[in-house]
Amino acid sequence: MTEERRGGPGTAHHLGVDIGGTKVALRVEAGGRCVDETVFAWRPRHSADRDLAQLAAHVAELCEALDAPPRAVGVAMPATVGPDERVTAWPSRPEWTGTDLGGALRALFPEAAVAWADDGDLGALAEAQAAGRDDLLYLGVGTGVGGGFVRGGELLPGPGRGSFEIGHTVVELDGPRCVCGRRGCLQAIASGPATLRHAARLRGGEVTYDALRQAWYDGETWAVTALRRTCRALAAAAVGVQELLHPRLLLIGGGFASGIPGLHTLVSAQLAELTRPGQPLLEVGSASLGALSSLRGAVALARLIRP
Repeated sequence: MTEERRGGPGTAHHLGVDIGGTKVALRVEAGGRCVDETVFAWRPRHSADRDLAQLAAHVAELCEALDAPPRAVGVAMPATVGPDERVTAWPSRPEWTGTDLGGALRALFPEAAVAWADDGDLGALAEAQAAGRDDLLYLGVGTGVGGGFVRGGELLPGPGRGSFEIGHTVVELDGPRCVCGRRGCLQAIASGPATLRHAARLRGGEVTYDALRQAWYDGETWAVTALRRTCRALAAAAVGVQELLHPRLLLIGGGFASGIPGLHTLVSAQLAELTRPGQPLLEVGSASLGALSSLRGAVALARLIRP
């Protein structure tokens, strides 16, 4: 790695780690520039210890290429983590339940200050910074539905106070069962897999993401109907937040949503039908970072850490 890529002698490195259910992304920045970025897929599910060993191997390889260990590390984590720093729930990888996340991360990065936060929260932070806005609601639609709320440039509810779990807001009382065990959660209706399942029922056969996207382009009724249901659920959740917290902007992002052009326009149309008379219509836009928002947010978190 050249000195330019390392950021030069004495330049502090900030590492972001986005831990997902199927893959992990890592990004190193120095002096505000990206000097390295990599992604790897988890091996078949076995145990948290084996996952952590795989992560450690990739971290070691990455750090070996740097001229100094990272000063601070921010981690985007989809799991629910209790005040004792242990994972209390992660439906995508339940074998992590009970894992001492704080201890594991500090062992991985013994020379760095480490912090972690919900991936949806960090996605919101990154999108707010990218948009130059300090007050917004973010919804990330991918394998699940995450999101976050930024007020005055800071996350709500804030570090140590829990995460903004909008994906588990109930929007349909008798809706489909969610991985969390409840019925009618936003995630169970509007996530990428949930949307594809609903589209398959309407079409009468299996639907891939590419097939749905092409059918949306072509105006196929089954595709439009499936995405309208997804967007209505997203709008219902956003309306609830609007009534309580009064955001000025809603950004729609995530890997699934970013590949469906104009999805934010359909959400806006659904919002117009659901907004209470007298309430201002919430501005809706498309997030700019796509599937990278949580990773960029993890780097932003690293920059906020005071070693």
